[in-house]
Amino acid sequence: MTDVISMPREAVRANVSETEWASRVQLAACYRLMDRYGMTDLIYNHITLGIPGTEHLLINAYGYLYSEICASNLIKIDLDGNVLLSPQDEHGYEVNRAGMVIHTAIHKARPDVGCVIHTHTRAGMAVSAMKSGLLPLTQTALRFCGKTAYHDFDNPVVEMGQQAGLIHSLGHHEVMVLRNHGLLAVGPGVAETFNRMYWLEMACKAQVDAMASGMELVIPSQHVIDETRAVMDARANTFGKREWPALLRQVERIDPGYRN
Repeated sequence: MTDVISMPREAVRANVSETEWASRVQLAACYRLMDRYGMTDLIYNHITLGIPGTEHLLINAYGYLYSEICASNLIKIDLDGNVLLSPQDEHGYEVNRAGMVIHTAIHKARPDVGCVIHTHTRAGMAVSAMKSGLLPLTQTALRFCGKTAYHDFDNPVVEMGQQAGLIHSLGHHEVMVLRNHGLLAVGPGVAETFNRMYWLEMACKAQVDAMASGMELVIPSQHVIDETRAVMDARANTFGKREWPALLRQVERIDPGYRN
């Protein structure tokens, strides 16, 4: 059994490496941005980030709103879900088991993945309940055309035995629709993963709005779909990285307390 290091939140910065602290700041910013862009579900859902050079992850404490997440109240766990560092305050929040089960499975199976975001947004849940899944209705959606994984609902993911099926469904994909559940995005870092989730969420919103209008839908030809994907694939390595500095500036203006 791994020993848990418990310390006051105020002591975290002085007792972790510079690399870990930088990761904490980046992840806290991502939580605040998810709140800013309406991709939250009260205290539920989770975002994890691997600490470079280690097999350790940072995850939110189960009880905080995303708008309350800051660098010092993130919990550090290992790939087996053991808590390694638990910052203490008056609340004493722990890790959401579903978050531990889902995220450790992905980080362990996909060494290329540094960050994982899972959501239960209204639009994401709506599309997850559609047999068609995500449709190629918009330029935004075309980024994910043919590249979206699907995982059938098999009860809340709280058992370790559910990890294998989840990983099998995800495969090598960057995003996944969890049927009758929500959305999931993975990426090498926070910037890329936030970008993927933001675009996926926007594609789901547009699909729900278009279908709700009752009007006949226009779907691009397969030729156009393939050409658009080729254009986007050629630029894929810039997605997220270009926007991230501007997004960080936005967080700084709104509430620089995420760095605490």
